[in-house]
Amino acid sequence: MHLRRDHAETSITALRQFIKSNPLGVLTTSITSPTCSFPTLQATHIPFLLDVGDDSTGNSLGCLRGHMARDNPQAKAFVEALARSTTHVLDQDVLVVFTSPIQHYITTKFYSETMSTNKRTAPTWNYSAAQVYGLARIHWDSKLPETSEFLIQQLSDLARVGERDIMGFNEEKTSPRPWRVEDAPPSYVERSLRAIIGVEIEITTLEGKVKMSQELKEADRDGVVKGLRALGGETATIMADLVRERGLMKIANKA
Repeated sequence: MHLRRDHAETSITALRQFIKSNPLGVLTTSITSPTCSFPTLQATHIPFLLDVGDDSTGNSLGCLRGHMARDNPQAKAFVEALARSTTHVLDQDVLVVFTSPIQHYITTKFYSETMSTNKRTAPTWNYSAAQVYGLARIHWDSKLPETSEFLIQQLSDLARVGERDIMGFNEEKTSPRPWRVEDAPPSYVERSLRAIIGVEIEITTLEGKVKMSQELKEADRDGVVKGLRALGGETATIMADLVRERGLMKIANKA
Protein backbone atom coordinates (compact mmCIF):
# COMPACT_ATOMS: atom_id res chain seq x y z
CA MET A 1 0.00 0.00 0.00
CA HIS A 2 1.33 3.43 -0.97
CA LEU A 3 1.12 5.55 2.17
CA ARG A 4 1.75 9.26 2.16
CA ARG A 5 2.30 10.62 5.63
CA ASP A 6 -0.84 12.75 5.28
CA HIS A 7 -3.00 9.71 4.52
CA ALA A 8 -1.53 6.98 6.74
CA GLU A 9 -3.72 5.66 9.55
CA THR A 10 -1.28 4.54 12.23
CA SER A 11 -3.69 3.82 15.08
CA ILE A 12 -4.08 0.07 15.56
CA THR A 13 -7.30 0.68 17.48
CA ALA A 14 -8.72 2.72 14.59
CA LEU A 15 -7.70 0.09 12.04
CA ARG A 16 -9.31 -2.67 14.09
CA GLN A 17 -12.53 -0.68 14.26
CA PHE A 18 -12.36 -0.02 10.51
CA ILE A 19 -12.23 -3.76 9.82
CA LYS A 20 -15.09 -4.47 12.22
CA SER A 21 -17.17 -1.76 10.55
CA ASN A 22 -16.29 -2.99 7.04
CA PRO A 23 -15.95 -6.77 7.50
CA LEU A 24 -16.30 -7.81 3.85
CA GLY A 25 -12.69 -8.28 2.81
CA VAL A 26 -11.03 -9.47 -0.39
CA LEU A 27 -8.74 -12.42 0.33
CA THR A 28 -5.94 -12.51 -2.24
CA THR A 29 -3.44 -15.34 -2.59
CA SER A 30 -0.61 -16.30 -4.92
CA ILE A 31 -0.25 -20.08 -4.93
CA THR A 32 1.40 -22.02 -7.71
CA SER A 33 -0.59 -25.14 -8.47
CA PRO A 34 1.75 -28.13 -8.95
CA THR A 35 -0.80 -29.64 -11.33
CA CYS A 36 -1.57 -26.32 -13.06
CA SER A 37 -5.21 -26.91 -12.13
CA PHE A 38 -5.85 -23.46 -10.67
CA PRO A 39 -4.79 -19.87 -11.39
CA THR A 40 -1.79 -18.71 -9.37
CA LEU A 41 -3.41 -15.42 -8.38
CA GLN A 42 -6.90 -15.68 -6.90
CA ALA A 43 -9.21 -13.46 -4.84
CA THR A 44 -12.47 -14.01 -2.97
CA HIS A 45 -14.81 -11.68 -1.10
CA ILE A 46 -15.26 -13.02 2.44
CA PRO A 47 -16.95 -11.54 5.54
CA PHE A 48 -14.30 -11.71 8.25
CA LEU A 49 -14.36 -11.66 12.02
CA LEU A 50 -11.47 -9.99 13.83
CA ASP A 51 -10.24 -11.55 17.06
CA VAL A 52 -7.97 -9.53 19.35
CA GLY A 53 -7.00 -10.24 22.91
CA ASP A 54 -7.33 -6.65 24.06
CA ASP A 55 -8.54 -3.76 21.89
CA SER A 56 -6.62 -1.27 24.01
CA THR A 57 -3.19 -2.62 23.11
CA GLY A 58 -1.29 -3.12 19.89
CA ASN A 59 1.02 -5.84 21.18
CA SER A 60 -0.80 -8.46 19.10
CA LEU A 61 -2.35 -7.51 15.79
CA GLY A 62 -4.93 -10.25 16.14
CA CYS A 63 -6.44 -12.87 13.90
CA LEU A 64 -8.98 -12.86 11.07
CA ARG A 65 -11.49 -15.68 10.73
CA GLY A 66 -13.58 -16.51 7.69
CA HIS A 67 -14.95 -19.34 5.58
CA MET A 68 -15.59 -20.06 1.92
CA ALA A 69 -17.21 -22.68 -0.29
CA ARG A 70 -15.13 -25.81 -0.75
CA ASP A 71 -15.97 -25.65 -4.47
CA ASN A 72 -14.33 -22.22 -4.74
CA PRO A 73 -11.23 -22.59 -6.98
CA GLN A 74 -9.22 -20.67 -4.39
CA ALA A 75 -10.27 -23.15 -1.70
CA LYS A 76 -9.33 -26.03 -4.00
CA ALA A 77 -5.90 -24.46 -4.46
CA PHE A 78 -5.54 -24.32 -0.67
CA VAL A 79 -6.40 -27.99 -0.29
CA GLU A 80 -4.05 -29.00 -3.09
CA ALA A 81 -1.20 -27.01 -1.55
CA LEU A 82 -1.78 -28.49 1.91
CA ALA A 83 -2.67 -32.07 0.99
CA ARG A 84 0.66 -33.38 2.29
CA SER A 85 1.24 -30.75 4.96
CA THR A 86 1.06 -31.46 8.67
CA THR A 87 0.66 -27.81 9.70
CA HIS A 88 -2.29 -26.79 7.47
CA VAL A 89 -0.61 -23.37 7.19
CA LEU A 90 0.07 -21.93 3.74
CA ASP A 91 3.71 -21.24 2.94
CA GLN A 92 2.89 -17.94 1.25
CA ASP A 93 1.62 -14.82 2.99
CA VAL A 94 -1.94 -13.84 2.15
CA LEU A 95 -3.43 -10.37 1.69
CA VAL A 96 -6.87 -9.15 2.74
CA VAL A 97 -8.14 -5.74 1.66
CA PHE A 98 -10.99 -3.96 3.43
CA THR A 99 -12.57 -0.86 1.88
CA SER A 100 -15.09 1.66 3.14
CA PRO A 101 -18.19 2.13 0.95
CA ILE A 102 -17.76 5.89 1.38
CA GLN A 103 -15.61 7.03 -1.56
CA HIS A 104 -15.96 9.94 -3.96
CA TYR A 105 -14.44 11.64 -6.98
CA ILE A 106 -12.94 15.05 -6.16
CA THR A 107 -12.94 17.58 -8.99
CA THR A 108 -10.39 20.39 -9.26
CA LYS A 109 -13.31 22.82 -9.44
CA PHE A 110 -13.55 22.42 -5.66
CA TYR A 111 -10.01 23.79 -5.19
CA SER A 112 -10.91 27.42 -4.61
CA GLU A 113 -7.37 28.72 -3.99
CA THR A 114 -5.28 26.72 -6.45
CA MET A 115 -7.71 27.06 -9.36
CA SER A 116 -7.77 30.83 -8.90
CA THR A 117 -3.97 31.08 -9.07
CA ASN A 118 -1.61 28.65 -10.85
CA LYS A 119 -4.04 25.78 -11.60
CA ARG A 120 -1.25 23.25 -11.02
CA THR A 121 -3.44 20.46 -9.77
CA ALA A 122 -5.47 17.47 -10.92
CA PRO A 123 -8.65 15.65 -9.90
CA THR A 124 -8.39 12.80 -7.41
CA TRP A 125 -10.45 10.21 -5.55
CA ASN A 126 -11.03 10.10 -1.80
CA TYR A 127 -11.39 6.76 -0.04
CA SER A 128 -10.28 4.75 2.97
CA ALA A 129 -8.98 1.19 3.16
CA ALA A 130 -7.06 -1.25 5.32
CA GLN A 131 -4.70 -4.00 4.24
CA VAL A 132 -3.88 -7.09 6.26
CA TYR A 133 -0.98 -9.44 5.59
CA GLY A 134 -0.61 -12.68 7.45
CA LEU A 135 -0.17 -16.42 7.67
CA ALA A 136 -3.25 -18.47 6.83
CA ARG A 137 -4.22 -21.69 8.54
CA ILE A 138 -6.78 -23.55 6.44
CA HIS A 139 -9.36 -25.73 8.20
CA TRP A 140 -10.19 -28.06 5.32
CA ASP A 141 -9.97 -31.66 6.52
CA SER A 142 -13.55 -32.60 7.41
CA LYS A 143 -12.32 -35.77 9.12
CA LEU A 144 -10.63 -33.76 11.86
CA PRO A 145 -12.80 -32.78 14.87
CA GLU A 146 -11.05 -29.41 15.11
CA THR A 147 -12.25 -28.53 11.60
CA SER A 148 -15.90 -28.92 12.58
CA GLU A 149 -15.27 -27.09 15.84
CA PHE A 150 -13.71 -24.14 14.03
CA LEU A 151 -16.47 -23.96 11.42
CA ILE A 152 -19.31 -24.20 13.94
CA GLN A 153 -17.71 -21.44 16.00
CA GLN A 154 -17.15 -19.33 12.90
CA LEU A 155 -20.72 -19.67 11.65
CA SER A 156 -22.16 -19.03 15.11
CA ASP A 157 -20.04 -15.94 15.72
CA LEU A 158 -20.70 -14.52 12.26
CA ALA A 159 -24.45 -15.05 12.64
CA ARG A 160 -24.38 -13.36 16.04
CA VAL A 161 -22.58 -10.31 14.64
CA GLY A 162 -24.90 -10.13 11.66
CA GLU A 163 -28.14 -10.65 13.55
CA ARG A 164 -27.30 -8.52 16.57
CA ASP A 165 -24.90 -5.81 15.42
CA ILE A 166 -26.05 -5.33 11.82
CA MET A 167 -29.74 -6.22 11.95
CA GLY A 168 -30.31 -5.10 15.53
CA PHE A 169 -32.19 -8.25 16.54
CA ASN A 170 -32.18 -9.22 20.22
CA GLU A 171 -34.05 -11.29 22.75
CA GLU A 172 -36.58 -8.59 23.63
CA LYS A 173 -40.23 -9.17 22.77
CA THR A 174 -40.32 -6.11 20.53
CA SER A 175 -37.51 -7.46 18.33
CA PRO A 176 -37.30 -10.47 16.01
CA ARG A 177 -35.36 -13.30 17.62
CA PRO A 178 -31.79 -13.57 16.26
CA TRP A 179 -31.14 -16.56 14.02
CA ARG A 180 -28.73 -19.16 15.39
CA VAL A 181 -26.99 -22.11 13.81
CA GLU A 182 -28.98 -24.37 16.15
CA ASP A 183 -32.17 -23.19 14.44
CA ALA A 184 -31.25 -25.14 11.30
CA PRO A 185 -31.86 -28.91 11.12
CA PRO A 186 -28.76 -30.88 12.25
CA SER A 187 -28.63 -32.73 8.94
CA TYR A 188 -28.54 -29.42 7.06
CA VAL A 189 -25.76 -28.12 9.31
CA GLU A 190 -23.71 -31.28 8.74
CA ARG A 191 -24.05 -30.99 4.96
CA SER A 192 -23.17 -27.31 5.10
CA LEU A 193 -20.02 -27.96 7.13
CA ARG A 194 -18.82 -30.46 4.55
CA ALA A 195 -19.33 -27.84 1.82
CA ILE A 196 -17.10 -25.14 3.33
CA ILE A 197 -13.57 -24.65 4.61
CA GLY A 198 -12.29 -22.31 7.30
CA VAL A 199 -9.64 -19.62 6.97
CA GLU A 200 -7.76 -18.37 10.02
CA ILE A 201 -5.19 -15.63 9.41
CA GLU A 202 -2.58 -14.62 11.97
CA ILE A 203 -2.00 -10.94 11.20
CA THR A 204 1.64 -9.98 10.72
CA THR A 205 1.13 -6.55 9.12
CA LEU A 206 -1.79 -4.15 9.47
CA GLU A 207 -1.83 -0.84 7.63
CA GLY A 208 -4.45 1.63 6.57
CA LYS A 209 -5.04 4.66 4.41
CA VAL A 210 -7.58 7.43 4.92
CA LYS A 211 -7.32 9.69 1.88
CA MET A 212 -9.55 12.66 2.66
CA SER A 213 -7.87 15.64 0.95
CA GLN A 214 -5.39 16.11 3.81
CA GLU A 215 -2.65 16.93 1.29
CA LEU A 216 -4.47 20.04 0.08
CA LYS A 217 -4.06 23.61 1.24
CA GLU A 218 -6.60 24.56 3.87
CA ALA A 219 -8.55 26.82 1.49
CA ASP A 220 -8.73 24.09 -1.15
CA ARG A 221 -9.82 21.58 1.47
CA ASP A 222 -12.57 23.94 2.58
CA GLY A 223 -13.61 24.15 -1.05
CA VAL A 224 -13.88 20.36 -1.21
CA VAL A 225 -16.14 20.36 1.85
CA LYS A 226 -18.38 23.07 0.40
CA GLY A 227 -18.46 21.43 -3.02
CA LEU A 228 -19.43 18.02 -1.67
CA ARG A 229 -22.14 19.48 0.54
CA ALA A 230 -23.52 21.40 -2.43
CA LEU A 231 -23.77 18.13 -4.36
CA GLY A 232 -26.01 16.68 -1.67
CA GLY A 233 -26.77 13.02 -1.24
CA GLU A 234 -25.75 10.72 1.59
CA THR A 235 -22.32 9.70 0.27
CA ALA A 236 -21.21 13.23 -0.63
CA THR A 237 -22.42 14.58 2.72
CA ILE A 238 -20.59 11.90 4.70
CA MET A 239 -17.47 12.47 2.62
CA ALA A 240 -17.65 16.22 3.31
CA ASP A 241 -17.79 15.52 7.04
CA LEU A 242 -14.81 13.16 6.80
CA VAL A 243 -12.75 15.68 4.83
CA ARG A 244 -13.51 18.34 7.43
CA GLU A 245 -12.73 15.97 10.31
CA ARG A 246 -9.38 14.88 8.86
CA GLY A 247 -8.52 18.46 8.02
CA LEU A 248 -9.07 19.52 11.61
CA MET A 249 -6.94 16.60 12.78
CA LYS A 250 -4.12 17.74 10.50
CA ILE A 251 -4.32 21.29 11.83
CA ALA A 252 -4.35 20.03 15.43
CA ASN A 253 -1.31 17.82 14.81
CA LYS A 254 0.63 20.80 13.51
CA ALA A 255 -0.17 22.90 16.57
